[in-house]
Amino acid sequence: MPAITVKNIPDFLYSQLKQSAEAHHRSINSELIVCLEKVLVPQRVNKDQLLTSARSIRERLKEIKVTEADLATAKAEGRE
Repeated sequence: MPAITVKNIPDFLYSQLKQSAEAHHRSINSELIVCLEKVLVPQRVNKDQLLTSARSIRERLKEIKVTEADLATAKAEGRE
């Protein structure tokens, strides 16, 4: 199996990796592999779960009406 060496890891990042490894009862190496897999390996999405979630969100937001004036106000506030 290939091996790599990771150099110049910032202290704060190494600390976070170490804490995450401890929380998941893994070695730092195993935790790093899990992190890389999450970022680099595409995850399959269950279309039925996605549709159910989207419909639920749509239902909760059905009563909210956003006008052009609301959008203009939000844009202006974001620029302050």
